Amino acid sequence: MSTADQVMQIIAEHLEKDVEELNPDALFVQDMGADSLDLSELVIAFEQTFNIRVPPEHAAQIRSPRSAIEYIEARASGAPGKTA
Repeated sequence: MSTADQVMQIIAEHLEKDVEELNPDALFVQDMGADSLDLSELVIAFEQTFNIRVPPEHAAQIRSPRSAIEYIEARASGAPGKTA
């Protein structure tokens, strides 16, 4: 399963959405109705699933499925600035 597929599955489970209906560019809060607790739970799930660390100042940058995928892929690939 690709990183994108895994991220979308996590989002669907935590926000109780159908994965097929998720738009990668939809914003978690404005478009999907997520609150701050939902966002925290998503970040924790991403950290556990992908074995990465997301500092609080970076968590605010994760505002959509696409931004989550890009963030995770940048860290999982061993790119400079990886925080694990």
